[in-house]
Amino acid sequence: MRLEPRRNNRLSLRSRNLRATGAAACLAAAALLLTSCGQSSDSATSAATEAAKVLPQRTTASPSATADLTEDQQERKSVLDVTKVTFDDAATTAVGEVAGGKLVDLDLEGVDDDDRDESPSPTGSPTGSPSPTGSPSPTGSPTATGSPSASPGADGPVWVAEVAEKDGTVHTVRINAVDGKVIEARVDADQDAEDKKQTADRLAQATQTPEQAAKVATEKKKGTVTSVSLDEADGNDGNSVVWSVDVVGSDWKKTTFDVDAKNDTIVREETDND
Repeated sequence: MRLEPRRNNRLSLRSRNLRATGAAACLAAAALLLTSCGQSSDSATSAATEAAKVLPQRTTASPSATADLTEDQQERKSVLDVTKVTFDDAATTAVGEVAGGKLVDLDLEGVDDDDRDESPSPTGSPTGSPSPTGSPSPTGSPTATGSPSASPGADGPVWVAEVAEKDGTVHTVRINAVDGKVIEARVDADQDAEDKKQTADRLAQATQTPEQAAKVATEKKKGTVTSVSLDEADGNDGNSVVWSVDVVGSDWKKTTFDVDAKNDTIVREETDND
């Protein structure tokens, strides 16, 4: 009878030992699992960090809109971006420099002006030829401060106007396109009697003003007027005159309109895609 209790005690002790061993094994397995998860998490975090470092280097900046422009379009943009004086204001200023004068040509220098190299630069005394102002100041304007710069207009765009007297005598007026000040006003020295008569005849035929022609052109195409010139209509041998109007649109392309100087009808339209 004494042997039975001892056997039971030994069995109970063995069971407790087995349970303790099993619990320890479970704890070890759990610890290993947690360590593995931690390492996996750390690895994922590290990989994400490395990806974040690489991705910004692989992105490319969007191309500049300017890079898509042609050379002529870039030239127009560079000039118009700094031009503050509009065609209308420049026309009013130019005509005001010549008593009784009428505008026959007005161009924004630097914009599609292949022949603008012929325009005289205001070096020396710009009033060596008779000027309507009679002032030795290079501005020729009563609003000048009296402290002329060494090279007026050299630091910005310039409006170059031709204003004719009733007899056809043409005056060249140069206007700073940023501040609107007159740089130079002088009589063209190379005119002869035939040139004056031709100019006077064209003005006599033009019943519509250059401002009206510019309005017609910009109603057809939204943009900035960069040139207006009184010309003979193509193939009319001087029997008809037109205002040739250049308009630069938001795409920096130039469109030329020939507007009948008698009835404001567009007779020709041509776009320069360069």
